[in-house]
Amino acid sequence: MLAFVIAHLLVALALPIIARRSTRAAFLIAAVPPAAALAWVLSKAGPVLDGQPVTQVVEWAPLLGLGFAFRLDALALLITILVSGIGVVVLLYSDYYFSRGSGDARRSAPLLLAFAGAMLGLVLADDLITVYIFWELTTVCSFLLVGQAGISRESRRSALQALMITILGGLVMLLGFVVLGETAGTYRISELLADPPGGAAVGVAAVLVLIGAFTKSAQIPFHNWLPAAMVAPTPISAYLHAASMVKAGVFLIARLGPVFVGLQQWWITAVVVGLVTMVVGGWRALHEHDLKKLLAYGTISQLGFLTVLFGAGTHTAAMAGATMLLAHGFFKATLFLVVGIVDHETGTRDIRELSGLGRRLPVLAVIAGLAAASMAGIPPLLGFIGKEAAFEAFLHGGTGDLLVDLFLVVGSVFTMAYSVRFLWGAFAAKKDRPDTEAEPPGPLGLLPAALPSLAGLVFGLAYPLVDELAAAYADGAFPPGPHPYHLALWHGLSPPLLLSAIAVAGGVALAYGSARVTEFRQRLPRPLDAQRGYERIMALLERVAVGVTGRTQVGSLPTYIGIILITVLVVPGSALLLGTAMPGDLRAYDNLLQVPLAVVVIVAAIAAVMSRRRLTAVLMVGVVGYGIGGLFIVDGGPDLALAQFLVETLTVVAFVFVLRRLPVRFNQHDTRAFRIPKMILAGAAGVFISVAGLVFSGARHAPPTASQEYIANAEYGAGATNVVNAIIVDFRAFDTVGEISVLAVTATGVASLILASRHERRRRSTRTAKPPEPAQQQEPAEQQEPSEQQEPGEQQEEVRE
Repeated sequence: MLAFVIAHLLVALALPIIARRSTRAAFLIAAVPPAAALAWVLSKAGPVLDGQPVTQVVEWAPLLGLGFAFRLDALALLITILVSGIGVVVLLYSDYYFSRGSGDARRSAPLLLAFAGAMLGLVLADDLITVYIFWELTTVCSFLLVGQAGISRESRRSALQALMITILGGLVMLLGFVVLGETAGTYRISELLADPPGGAAVGVAAVLVLIGAFTKSAQIPFHNWLPAAMVAPTPISAYLHAASMVKAGVFLIARLGPVFVGLQQWWITAVVVGLVTMVVGGWRALHEHDLKKLLAYGTISQLGFLTVLFGAGTHTAAMAGATMLLAHGFFKATLFLVVGIVDHETGTRDIRELSGLGRRLPVLAVIAGLAAASMAGIPPLLGFIGKEAAFEAFLHGGTGDLLVDLFLVVGSVFTMAYSVRFLWGAFAAKKDRPDTEAEPPGPLGLLPAALPSLAGLVFGLAYPLVDELAAAYADGAFPPGPHPYHLALWHGLSPPLLLSAIAVAGGVALAYGSARVTEFRQRLPRPLDAQRGYERIMALLERVAVGVTGRTQVGSLPTYIGIILITVLVVPGSALLLGTAMPGDLRAYDNLLQVPLAVVVIVAAIAAVMSRRRLTAVLMVGVVGYGIGGLFIVDGGPDLALAQFLVETLTVVAFVFVLRRLPVRFNQHDTRAFRIPKMILAGAAGVFISVAGLVFSGARHAPPTASQEYIANAEYGAGATNVVNAIIVDFRAFDTVGEISVLAVTATGVASLILASRHERRRRSTRTAKPPEPAQQQEPAEQQEPSEQQEPGEQQEEVRE
């Protein structure tokens, strides 16, 4: 499984070279890894559906317990069909779409494939940390895909908005993962499912994980990034925001739902937020004129529907959720691809400007009609089967379940209404507008759009296959009960069928009166607006950042040191006061020589602070260092003392060379108002360091296992009888190499800046210099413009050059 993920990423790295020569070849090659992954996953479908998941663990730091764990079970199989299957379709469609000059094909091909690999890793991950790694990879890929080349301000703003919301949600989710993993004693998802933990901490983890899922799946109040992301090219919208990325949050709820089953913080939050999102998203979709915006709000509504089903925590709801998840990926991918074709062939997506496309593009209209019918829940399509199961899931409970069903019916009415609005707006002939001119698209455009639409019909007719897949997930996640629900096209004249009929009839009626409904909406007050709230929050954060930066980054070294010391006193200092005790066997000294050396260090430190001459202060600081070196000798560390003496000597010499360029005395003196707070802060920091040293030195009562291993193996493994020396030689050398590398890179950058500035100065002087007029003498230097005069250093530098 890891091999497939790596293959996606490696091919994505090679695609930019291929895309420079042929974007068609780039998209065709990009479709190979998802197709291979889909074929492999389908070949393992038999054992997986029989309850025999495929697992793989790749340890990369075994001593720390770190590794990549993957697991292909029924849920992963279901999502992989969407991630890899729709991925292949979208990549093939992208050749048609980007060949018309829309978007950046060279960037999109490798980024789409990298995103597909990250989603595949996320779906197959069996470890919470692995989930988080691939979660954030999808966020970064989405940011780059939505922003494209960053040419337009709208694309940059939308990409940044999506990044900010989803990545902050991911950080909150990571905190939930840590709480859950530490409470359970394991981060392995399969182990969490086998033995779910309990306690108050698990409730906190559930809420934190839900926040991450809500941001990724565009649930209220985090939904506003999804409509804004519609500035991306249509294939990207079809893949990321309909079939793949936004499914990640729903997938997470489905994956961890059995861990939090019965937990009120989990299912109440998920159901309430999902219902509100479903209704509000459907309501907003009713009033959009842009076909992509209409589908965007429809996607938000459907994601709320899925959140309700997977968050409810029952067997039938899980069956319905799995079915709707598959159906949604099929019909929404088709509808986005259809919008891309309409936009390409007509030059607009505004339903007020489109007319008569059904006559000009009949095949495309049929494809879109099948997908919209599945979205609306019309038999015999897969969407109808999933919606019936959803109504059935909440029919036999108490008042709360019936209330949930009522909201689901209202949301389904809106779904039917905006499905009709989509078909009418895109393909119907309007009386007040002439038919829109459009050329029929070629097979490269129609076939990828038709495949998911036909899949919704085929899987609807072949519902036993979907029933087996959905049951494999639901049976493993929740107890099925004595009479488990099974998917079917016909359950008889039942309440779910009646609710489906009500939703269809109500949606048609609502679509017929949508103009009056839109007028009514315009008269309604709008006290809450997610986009306006996001903009205000970002503006507030910017003001706070500017204020904090203006008060802390003032260019003053004492201010920076003071902030660091205050942080040290507040954070670890408070922990030191509240949770530690002083050792009981304290002694004034261990060796009599420590006393005069300590006196010398203290007196030199006071003298350095009181000095008015720079050289005196430097010498006193050197005395402090030499005194500490003497303490090292007394305590039995001559090697440390030698290093200390060398460092202090070199430091004093360097300071002396620097002081030759500085005034003899300090030219700034603090007033009493500034001196006293500095003295208090410095004294408190000194006391903290002293107390911390005493506490830490007395905290260890017996050498831990790691120290014993060092002592036992230092001479044999490193040829050293001094453990500290062995550690320094073996490990600090790598650190030193890293530091040297950093210094080399920094020196290269500084040299480049110096050379660039010299080149720019020479270029400017050559460009601005003019030969003197024959009849006009050059003015004296003191009469030239100030901007043309050169500093003496610059003149000398030019002479040297």
